[in-house]
Amino acid sequence: MIDLNPESVKQIIDIAREFQTDASMDEETEPVTFEDDEAFERLTEWRGDDRFIELKTAIEDLEPDQQRTLVALMWLGRGDYDIDEWAEALKSAADAEGVATSDYLIASPLLADYLEEGLALHGYELE
Repeated sequence: MIDLNPESVKQIIDIAREFQTDASMDEETEPVTFEDDEAFERLTEWRGDDRFIELKTAIEDLEPDQQRTLVALMWLGRGDYDIDEWAEALKSAADAEGVATSDYLIASPLLADYLEEGLALHGYELE
């Protein structure tokens, strides 16, 4: 069970899909860690983009613990953790805070897919 409303995640997935499709992001730019400066440099290209701002705001409006859950969901969906390692993923997300969580998530070109897979592994089906 996740400590974040699946509908909130679904909203972020929808915004991310729209933004990242238009932004022409590719998998080669995906940040592996919170310290991956090269991946974050690309974000400066979209700072004035309305969809970028909408996605960043949707993530930043979440409480810090919910943002950590979102990071752990992405890692779960990306395959960094298995569902039985969920508590460890949450702990790692809490330990990894350093840069803006929203930037880290947005820099991942497959964010929407990873979040959707993370929800599915928790048993949530998106319509």
